[in-house]
Amino acid sequence: MSEQTVLSKQSLHRFAGWVLVVESLLLFVPVAILGQAIDWPQSLADPADKMLPLLAQNAAAVRLGYLNYLAYSILFWVAALSTVQVLSNGKSSSIGLRVALGFGIASTIARCLGIIRWLVAMPALATLYTDSATSTGTREAIAVVYRVLNDYAGSVGEVLGVSLFAAIWLAIVSLTILQTRIVSRWLGFLGLVSATLLAVQLAELFGTDLGAFITVSVSVLQLWFLAMGIALLRLPNQRQNNL
Repeated sequence: MSEQTVLSKQSLHRFAGWVLVVESLLLFVPVAILGQAIDWPQSLADPADKMLPLLAQNAAAVRLGYLNYLAYSILFWVAALSTVQVLSNGKSSSIGLRVALGFGIASTIARCLGIIRWLVAMPALATLYTDSATSTGTREAIAVVYRVLNDYAGSVGEVLGVSLFAAIWLAIVSLTILQTRIVSRWLGFLGLVSATLLAVQLAELFGTDLGAFITVSVSVLQLWFLAMGIALLRLPNQRQNNL
């Protein structure tokens, strides 16, 4: 293997490693901002008469928090792509990894669609709902729109984007780790556990209320991001020591 090829792979490992580490930590920003402003994510299930006034009172913080969450969701695609590139070891990706990339794109799009409602539609509803000139009948209609939009976009963003599509991506990546052993096998097993926990969230499509279970599943995913990122950052040094 030429020195140029070795350096290229080392650069890819470092890039992917730092992206994964940043991805693992970036989620804490919207959690901190939105948690203080609107008790996020527990408040996602709150009715309109409680949530919309809260949104109107904390409009700037909500916008800032969801902009950070949007950045986190977009960075997920970069993390998914760079991870697949590392696992393909500089060669053409296998069919499985190509499928994983497809679900990585789908996850990113679904997440962004779910988030956009909090940056555009929900603030508009909150402003109209809290307007003193708005009649009781109009507020009731706004509450219905809020509930329907929240249920639909929430299913797209959280259930499909965060759970289903991300779980499939992570499962394929984890199985590839177990096969290639580019990094430690335990990262493959941890990834499969995380993918399983994400997939459990799909029960909400059948009317099962899992409460804050998504917090647990996403926390395990963030742990995998961090561990995988550190492993990739250490990988070039380990290979140099073996030369």
